Amino acid sequence: MSNFRRAAPGGAPPPGPSILKTLQAAEMIDTKPLLPAEIIAAILDYLPVSDLMRFARASRRMREMVYDDTRWVARLRSMGCWDEVEARRRFDDAMKRRREQASRASVSTGAGPKPAMTTTLFDASVEEERRKAQQLQRQHVADLQDGFETMKITGQAPTLAHSKDPEALLAVIKSVQSVRGHARQEYGRIYGALAPFYFDLAQAKTHTDPIVFQVFRDPERQAQMLSNLQVFSHSDWSQGWRQREEKLSSMVSIFESAVLREFEQGYEFWDVDGRMKKYAGVLCILNGGAAGIDLFVQKHPLFTDRAVLANAMDCVNQAPADTVTLEPSRRFFEVLAAKVDEQAEIIERIFPEPSPVFWSFVDKVREEIIMEYITPLFDETHERSIPSYLKAVSGLFEQTLQFFRTLKAPKGAAADQEARAKELVLKVFEPHLDLYLQDELDTFTRQAEREVGDWEKKLSAQDASVESFYMANFNNRQADKRDFLTSFKKVVMMPVSVLPTSLSLPLGSPFSSSKPASSSTTAANGNSLQATPQPSRPHSPSLTAANAPDRTSSPLPGKAPNDELAAKAALMTSRLEGIKSLFSIEVALGLVHSAKASLGRVAVFIQLGGQAGGEAREQCEAIFVTLLRILGGRHVKPGFDKAVAHLSQYNPREVSQHERGVAPLVTFIELVNVGDLISQMIDVFYEQQLAGPRIADRNDFLDPAGLAKKKFEQMLDESVAAGLNKGIDVLMDEVEYLCATTQLPTDYNPSATTSDPTSEKPVPAPAPPPRLDDIGPTPTARRIRDLVESHTKMLVGSTDKSMLDVFNGEVGLRLFAAVCKHLKRQRVSTEGAIKLIADMNLYFDYVRTLKNADLLAYFKALRELSQIYLIDARSHAKEMATIIADSDRFSGVFRAEEVYEYAERRADWYQVKRDVERAMYGLECVVM
Repeated sequence: MSNFRRAAPGGAPPPGPSILKTLQAAEMIDTKPLLPAEIIAAILDYLPVSDLMRFARASRRMREMVYDDTRWVARLRSMGCWDEVEARRRFDDAMKRRREQASRASVSTGAGPKPAMTTTLFDASVEEERRKAQQLQRQHVADLQDGFETMKITGQAPTLAHSKDPEALLAVIKSVQSVRGHARQEYGRIYGALAPFYFDLAQAKTHTDPIVFQVFRDPERQAQMLSNLQVFSHSDWSQGWRQREEKLSSMVSIFESAVLREFEQGYEFWDVDGRMKKYAGVLCILNGGAAGIDLFVQKHPLFTDRAVLANAMDCVNQAPADTVTLEPSRRFFEVLAAKVDEQAEIIERIFPEPSPVFWSFVDKVREEIIMEYITPLFDETHERSIPSYLKAVSGLFEQTLQFFRTLKAPKGAAADQEARAKELVLKVFEPHLDLYLQDELDTFTRQAEREVGDWEKKLSAQDASVESFYMANFNNRQADKRDFLTSFKKVVMMPVSVLPTSLSLPLGSPFSSSKPASSSTTAANGNSLQATPQPSRPHSPSLTAANAPDRTSSPLPGKAPNDELAAKAALMTSRLEGIKSLFSIEVALGLVHSAKASLGRVAVFIQLGGQAGGEAREQCEAIFVTLLRILGGRHVKPGFDKAVAHLSQYNPREVSQHERGVAPLVTFIELVNVGDLISQMIDVFYEQQLAGPRIADRNDFLDPAGLAKKKFEQMLDESVAAGLNKGIDVLMDEVEYLCATTQLPTDYNPSATTSDPTSEKPVPAPAPPPRLDDIGPTPTARRIRDLVESHTKMLVGSTDKSMLDVFNGEVGLRLFAAVCKHLKRQRVSTEGAIKLIADMNLYFDYVRTLKNADLLAYFKALRELSQIYLIDARSHAKEMATIIADSDRFSGVFRAEEVYEYAERRADWYQVKRDVERAMYGLECVVM
């Protein structure tokens, strides 16, 4: 039985839930997936163009995302077809034209300030702009009939429109314009022209299938289209781009190989203007022609030409031993330059762009010919002789650089020829540059040290020869050298009867002996010792002489003295006279010439610039620093130190002749003149060789060359100052000696007797009173004035003004002290005061020539002081007391106690002492 039960007619529906309640209980949940707009925009970058068009049709918002101008600008930029500068310029021009149009429209319609209640129902300018915009849009759509608007969006690749002009297809990339807001349309033109060929080539099975080889039959057009497709492939970002790009690369390689075979066949027959020129142009259009350039350079017959390949050993074999000649290398570069210039003309006939081909060919010449020529030569010369190696490196560098500079490059290749030449020559010499620079510095250092060492050895040998000459007659020579006083005591302590009556010893110093000077001197044993006169200018021992000492420049007499003391004195004289030869201007000149030659060889590498040029510049400065270090530290400074030590040994009481002044100081000042000449030589060398060519910067206080020069000049100043300081001591010793030995007691006290206790030696009978024509300065004062003046004038021009002022000031002060000391040892009478005043006026006039106001005040006070000896104390005792007590009279130079001490040197002091002191006591009481 069926369970179906028919409803009773007219019966009520079965009870159940209401549909409204069901709808109320239902919950509405939206499960539609959503992605952020940034992710969607990133996905669009990897979609094919056909999918992008479909995506743009989905909705208005998606179309805006697809039509975003930055998306298509990125694709154009990936192909190298977008110029941001051009786009900015076009945008600025468009904005400018829009503003001009708006201004003209406002002027034509009379636009201006309008009433607030005015309403324009129809604006003709706005309608005109809208109409023009619609017309431009329709024209633009018509121009883009090969773009996205007319493309059939299908699943297959776009088909080729045979009606298109093939020439327009080839020039589609070159005609791209960078316009903001129109990047999509520009890329659409490229896509419509190249995409059919690109996708067809990606699907081809063999190299004959692609339609690109069917549409374009000649190789030039095929190469141009393949080149365009390679550019277009850079904008292919969709899935499978790698396979399509590899397929395109394989097709390009097949085409390039075929063209290269044709070019090689033309190369073998040297068909320059035929197949070589044609297929070189095809390769250049395809990818720049790198393969053709490599083939041309690698197979060039120049690299096997025997007329070019020369023997570098001719530079060594045709030169004397341990030297090198660069004449064979000069001929080698001349022949090579002629060959390369000939090939430059051929390259210009073959290749459309000859510049890269020419420089690639020259680089091959550099690697295969030039480096193979110079490297063995450098190795050989370095093993044989370092000086010849240095000459070869520097000389060949100049020849190589001149070779690259003088090449007749094709048109377009000469613009950067200088930079190319430096780049190529750097590649040639870079492997040898570090070794060369170090050898150059080391060689100059060894040569400079050897020259100075030879000078020192010859000077020591000459000193030893002089000492051997004087001391050859004595057995106990070594012991006497260690102690001069031992020999001195032996002679002094001899019996009196042994000493000859002709022996002359200075008075006041019984233990002194005479030094041989310009006249004959009697030795202790009675033999005559003839000394050699001093030369007027410093003489340097010759560096080219033999090892034997130069006797012509040594102060050696004809016969050595037999007396030991005379021999010692003569040896000391020889050493003092040898001050002038302690360093040589010839040695300095030789070192400067060596430095100039070395620096000149290194300086040619500075023009390379960059790191190599900087290293060469540093090495030039290092050579100059080494020059000053050796010349100053090992030659000039030791010479000044020895000169100062010799000056310290001078004793005026051991010299018999004083007419020529202080001989050691004269020779030292001549040594200062030599040092000044060397300093000027170094300054000229620095200006001409370093500062002039801008190797060193004189304005850079941290420049090594400038610092070394300042240090050298400071060393000279300090050495000269030390010597002049010792020279002042020696000069003042001579002044004191002249005062003590030549000033007669009767000069200032004519009435003095032979028993005058103030006299240092017995004097003759009293001299008569001075006559009117004999009231000038004493001979002693004149000799002292001439002595000091002559020695100070010697420094004029050899030292700077500041040092000269200091020297003159110190000499003046020391002279003042010596005169005061001498005055305190004299007896001055009223009659002799005239001579004393004349002497003080003489000193004052001399000091006035020194132009030192402070120093002049001392001698002015000394001149005022001499007035107290002219006063008749018996009748003017009070006046003398007034002068003594007046401190303002002497400008603070002398105090009253000191003036009183000088007044005590009056010859009649003990007679007038009581009257003067009484007058001074009265003055003190009045003051109190």
